Amino acid sequence: MIPIWDTAPSRKKPVVVSILIAANVAVFVYLFGFEAELGQFFREYGLVPAEYFHRADTQAVHQRVFPIFTSMFIHASWLHIIFNMLFLWVFGDNIEDRLGRVRFILFYLACGVAGAYAQLYLKPDSTLPMVGASGAVAGVMGGYLLLFPKARVLALVPLFYFVYPVELPAFLFLGFWFALQFLSGIATVLSGAGEAGGTAWWAHIGGFCMGLVLVKMLERRREVNEAQGVGGRRYGTSLDEEVDSESWRYAGQGGSSNFRVPGSGERRGW
Repeated sequence: MIPIWDTAPSRKKPVVVSILIAANVAVFVYLFGFEAELGQFFREYGLVPAEYFHRADTQAVHQRVFPIFTSMFIHASWLHIIFNMLFLWVFGDNIEDRLGRVRFILFYLACGVAGAYAQLYLKPDSTLPMVGASGAVAGVMGGYLLLFPKARVLALVPLFYFVYPVELPAFLFLGFWFALQFLSGIATVLSGAGEAGGTAWWAHIGGFCMGLVLVKMLERRREVNEAQGVGGRRYGTSLDEEVDSESWRYAGQGGSSNFRVPGSGERRGW
């Protein structure tokens, strides 16, 4: 399933999310100049589990830690970066809004690190360079599941030769996604096989779980209070059922305003 939109409102522009997307795209475009040397580039700036453990005695600390962070901004293909950045754009703005920009950066990087270490310790003998923002983005999805479980997600579902738009509750969309990652990760461990198709399943799982753990710890109290107040789009409603937040706010202050009746085009005075 491919997410296209969600109903959880954001009060601020997703500045950090936009910067992260721009940085990832810039690195991807930059790599076109190294097409003949991509393998070496991935090994130098990506994270290779086997080398991380087997060269622990010969590498300095920064040489082992540096690739954990640089690997988050490297992608191996167009589809790889498109899907990662799409998921980040759909779910990341709400998490940035609730955590604040500085805390969101820390949250994002922490989830990426957790995903990297999950993959390292579950597949320690892998010789494939691990690259991509999947672990960090998975953490954003885990945080979204905890903060906005009743939000609606508009997704495209491919079925045979057609793609169908489907609106699902966030807990169902994200729960299904995580179940697929977990089952795939278990399958690679039980079979003793390498990463199927180069997918680091445990990076997804580790990042997602870290997002679940951290998001409530980093959530700003003021944002929680505002989110629990009246106003804004209701997370459990459909895409076309919106409440005018300004109208509710004015009404709550004793002012008069017009508001739109959810599910209709009618506006009423208050």
